[in-house]
Amino acid sequence: MMFRNPLKLLFYLCVLAVVLLVGYKVYLNLFTENFEGVHTEQVERIHRQVQAGEPFSFAVVGNINNSVGVFEDRIIPQLNQSGIDFMVSAGNAVSGGGEDKYRALYGTLSHLDIPYLLTFGAHEYEDFGSFRFYDHFGPHFFSIEAGSSRLIFLDSTGKTPWRWQIRWLNDLLAQDTSNARILFIGHPPLQPDENAPFDRQADYLAPPEFRDALLKAISDHDVDRVFSSNLSLFSEKTAAGTTFITTGGAGGLVMNNDTSFYHYVRVSVSAEGEVSHSLQRLEIGQHPILKRLESLWFFIYSLFYTGYLNFLLIVALFAALAIKLYGAIFIAKDYYPDYDLDPSPWLEKPLRIAMFTNNYLPFIGGVPISIERLRRGLEQLGDKLLVVAPRYKGQPEAESHVLRVPSLLAMGEKREFRLANIFLARIRKRVRAFKPDIIHLHHPFWLGSLGLFVARTLRVPAIYTYHTRLEHYAHFVPLPGMLFRNLISHALIKRFANKCDGVIVPTYSTEEYLRMIGVKTPTFVQPTGIEYQKFQDVRHEDVEALRKRLKLHDEKVFISVSRLSNEKNIDFMIEAVDALRRETSVPFRFLMIGDGHQRDRLQQKIEDLGLQEHFTLVGAVPPDEMANWYRLGDAFLFASISETQGMVILEAMAAGLPVVAVRSSGIEDVVRHGHNGFKTPEKQDQWRAEVKKLLEDEALRGRLSGQALEFARDYSVEQFARDVRAIYATTLAMFAKKRKGSGRLGKQEK
Repeated sequence: MMFRNPLKLLFYLCVLAVVLLVGYKVYLNLFTENFEGVHTEQVERIHRQVQAGEPFSFAVVGNINNSVGVFEDRIIPQLNQSGIDFMVSAGNAVSGGGEDKYRALYGTLSHLDIPYLLTFGAHEYEDFGSFRFYDHFGPHFFSIEAGSSRLIFLDSTGKTPWRWQIRWLNDLLAQDTSNARILFIGHPPLQPDENAPFDRQADYLAPPEFRDALLKAISDHDVDRVFSSNLSLFSEKTAAGTTFITTGGAGGLVMNNDTSFYHYVRVSVSAEGEVSHSLQRLEIGQHPILKRLESLWFFIYSLFYTGYLNFLLIVALFAALAIKLYGAIFIAKDYYPDYDLDPSPWLEKPLRIAMFTNNYLPFIGGVPISIERLRRGLEQLGDKLLVVAPRYKGQPEAESHVLRVPSLLAMGEKREFRLANIFLARIRKRVRAFKPDIIHLHHPFWLGSLGLFVARTLRVPAIYTYHTRLEHYAHFVPLPGMLFRNLISHALIKRFANKCDGVIVPTYSTEEYLRMIGVKTPTFVQPTGIEYQKFQDVRHEDVEALRKRLKLHDEKVFISVSRLSNEKNIDFMIEAVDALRRETSVPFRFLMIGDGHQRDRLQQKIEDLGLQEHFTLVGAVPPDEMANWYRLGDAFLFASISETQGMVILEAMAAGLPVVAVRSSGIEDVVRHGHNGFKTPEKQDQWRAEVKKLLEDEALRGRLSGQALEFARDYSVEQFARDVRAIYATTLAMFAKKRKGSGRLGKQEK
């Protein structure tokens, strides 16, 4: 059997649907044109068809409702063969006033061999259809002469004020010399004697003042016939010498019984103006399935006649379904690592690595320090590096390994965040001349995006390190915070990571986050390295000199290192320290190392709480001096929930400091509760209780200090560089295998 897999059959049906829909749209665009003022042309045709003093006949239809199966396929052929001179719709020619419905109707009416005129009815008015009717056909109320007769069309929808129409009608008929007068109005002025199916009060002419004024004008001016639609039946009623006919069987919903059935009305007018009419009943019995198919066909027919947005939406839906099915059926998936990869050719030779970052030294932060450590470690292994980074004041003069890019914009109170000019051609020229084997991206936007573009241009792999939880930086973005936090940041990370050839994450919890948001790119868990030995080589006399400078005595010292910014949760620690000083008799001092745009506000808060003797904002400290500052401490305190790893926590452990931190994705994998520190929910009482425990329990603090030191030993920067180099080699092997496969496919296609 050709299609044993039903999903495969469904896939080909979807592809066929897309091809047919696109082909149909191409046909409509090539062979149909816009239309406007159609009644002008139709009136001219009627004047040519019907001469004064000669008899003529026409058909009146009501409730066409865009019907294809009844009106287009069954009634139009009869009208074309009946010998009548023209056709009039008494209202509801469309099923709704949307543009697609008007265009579908125009396509249907193009099958008529005779002229036609439309009454502006309830359905023509729906969905803001009044302006479309006016543009495509003409005024909502009007009058024409046909032979020796006058045809009058009124607006019963309320769009045109009824008093204005009555005045116009009386003036018109007072001067009229026609032998016959026939009026068309969408809503019936009189209720039929029969029970109309599904009728409502709104289906009849309103308000009562309009109906009464119209009936008086009809009586005063000897109108011969009044035709209406809006009801699914045929009804004939005489009042004051005028025949009122309601006709609603030209394609809309009917009951197919003695009251409600498919039909149209044939009207004959003699040379002397005698008007007669006859009912033309149509025996159309549709099976329910055929009715369903007709509705579906009309939906497609009207939807795609000119509705570009609807067309694109439906085609995109079919295309997406087809692609999904194709991926699910035809593309083999291997969810296991490729154990056949051989990275050794790249491990055995020096590599050339270009790095793109939105911040770098002398800007102090976790990302710049991580990049600098990796750069030094890789260079010690014999690799060549080029770092593309923004330009800063006070940057080193001799930096052969750095390409500094001038900024378009500097943000933050101290202008610490730089928006580099990524449009400079010399950036791409310099990187191209460097001839990188791989490009390492440290941010998912701006210079990171440029780096990805350059990687694709040079046909080298791009690897991305996920350093930062962007959703916690919503306060820096000129967008609604919740929108950025809950939608844009995750979408940005997902889109960027999936364009790269590999992603490095510092912890397993971070890897889990990327998988949850839909990142499919191969991911490598690699914590950032620390200069472990540097913390062991600290001289005791240098630490004592620092203690003396800070006027520290016997108090215990808490250390924290962080940028002074909202996402770092500094307020949480200030408030906790304020409460802690009242709960313990052990003297302590909190040294907050780091700078940022929130410094003045935080300092004011410290002063307002009277914490100057307990909480000190130290400011920025040069990286080369950080080991001495860590060695001052007895414990390291941290409350940020925006970290992907928390490199400063590993540095603190390398200095022998136990840690108290708030649980977050960057903390979970490095702080082992009760082993090298404590981690708590973001609740001040629980966090403060663990800090108090370390402050007051010397034995506990000593035990956790030794275990923290031992834990940090495995995170040396030398090992970090070797591990990242292995990730580069693996990514290069995957990239080469992929390109080789693509090349083989290309040859086969040729």
